[in-house]
Amino acid sequence: MSMPVSPSGNHDIIAAVATPPGRGGVGIIRISGKNLQLLARVILGKLPEPRRVEFGGFLGEHGQVLDRGILLYFPAPHSYTGEDVVELHGHGGPVIMNLLLTRCLQLGARLAQPGEFTLRAFLNDKMDLLQAESVADLIDASTADAARCAMRSLNGEFSAAISRLVQALIELRVLVEATLDFPEEELDFLQSAQAIQQLQAIQQQLARVLAASRQGALLQSGINIVLVGQPNVGKSSLLNQLAHEDIAIVTEFPGTTRDTIRQSIEIEGIPLHLVDTAGLRETSDVIEQQGIARTHAAARQAGLVLLVLDSRQGMTAADQDILNNLPQELPVLTIYNKIDLSAEIPRIAENEYGMVIYLSAKNGEGIDLLKNALLQAIGWQGNIAGEGLYMARQRHLQALASASQHLQTAATLLDEGNTLELLAEELRLAQQALSAITGEFTADDLLGSIFSNFCIGK
Repeated sequence: MSMPVSPSGNHDIIAAVATPPGRGGVGIIRISGKNLQLLARVILGKLPEPRRVEFGGFLGEHGQVLDRGILLYFPAPHSYTGEDVVELHGHGGPVIMNLLLTRCLQLGARLAQPGEFTLRAFLNDKMDLLQAESVADLIDASTADAARCAMRSLNGEFSAAISRLVQALIELRVLVEATLDFPEEELDFLQSAQAIQQLQAIQQQLARVLAASRQGALLQSGINIVLVGQPNVGKSSLLNQLAHEDIAIVTEFPGTTRDTIRQSIEIEGIPLHLVDTAGLRETSDVIEQQGIARTHAAARQAGLVLLVLDSRQGMTAADQDILNNLPQELPVLTIYNKIDLSAEIPRIAENEYGMVIYLSAKNGEGIDLLKNALLQAIGWQGNIAGEGLYMARQRHLQALASASQHLQTAATLLDEGNTLELLAEELRLAQQALSAITGEFTADDLLGSIFSNFCIGK
């Protein structure tokens, strides 16, 4: 469902259950809109004091007590949304929550759409778009490091980094635009103002932000890793070893795994989404054929493939066929498993396809080597140069990359002494790309897409 994104013409009172569905000790109804003091007075039976805890009965249509709990009243603009906000903290049963929500609707509220409270906070300048997105990222964080990274963005650290870049670009643009008024002196003027050095400094600053953002993106979403190989080479054993539990059935019979098995793990705070697949071989078994088809489908959606081999046999013609059928652009780690049955020792090597790890999924030898290799393969560098990471989404990375490209074009134009009009335009486009990250220049349809992915009540 599309949602309103215009700050004008939409002053409805909205209400929603802000706590997860189901039974719990406390349930919260959140309400936002204009002039909510009267609504709060009707529900509580008395005029609430701003930002004070009011305990009492929540009254129904005929004055009956529906529940007893706490009412909080936050008048505009000092609230989450920038509007009047009322919260009812009652007992967390679904029936009670529904009764209280229905009472709010009777008093003129409507059901809030997903993310509408945070959307209003954005439209009322309580937070920028980056901070609004970080609210959802904080809720969805699958690791402690991801939660800490999202909190830094919510506190405005990512936004501040973008703002510094934009401000530096504005200063350079002012210089270039002013130079356009004196075309006969433009080169001397730009040289005396050290325009090239200013642009290089902005590029270096942007490169640091982009690197930190790429690392933060890994914290947010991780990467899909698909295990492929012939039957009975130990793919399921490797999945179980990495997951530290028996996720997949392991037997001595080839073809035991006939469907994809998915399990998420965490290494150094990075969520890795592992997919165990059916062994790849020629077979007349219809069910196994379907499993093999799913293996190929999973590989096409992977960010990294682990090709698992039997170290006693090495790279066979069948293994080579598997490699040849993988997408060419897909990075591959080759795993020589079952070194407990061969003369090999745990180690890392290289072949023409990339990194090779010798290990035993059965007894765990070499698993730490594999974990380090996985982090290296996905580009994880941790905390870069002592700077915090930024919880970045794909649109942020695309905008940063676009700004970087425009700055590179601008640097070429400046170095070659081309017309300042072209230089000014490239700088403008770079600034526009960066400003879209914080929502200064953002299309309404993008806002609808972003906030519709929030949970209701937030």
